[in-house]
Amino acid sequence: MTTNDFPRMLTPSEVAALFRVDPKTVTRWAAKGKLPSIKTLGGHRRYPESDVYALLHGEEAPAPATT
Repeated sequence: MTTNDFPRMLTPSEVAALFRVDPKTVTRWAAKGKLPSIKTLGGHRRYPESDVYALLHGEEAPAPATT
């Protein structure tokens, strides 16, 4: 597997810069299910770039996968 097999993930700060909001707002969006996220082993949130741009362009972000 190569790194190209995984989606690019954005930090809360990167997402916040795209939407021109505070990073805490991005975290609240994730908590409300508006934006799918994952947590790293260190407990930091990361957001799939494709979902972020879908939301930015007014499209509904897909629901997070349940395991």
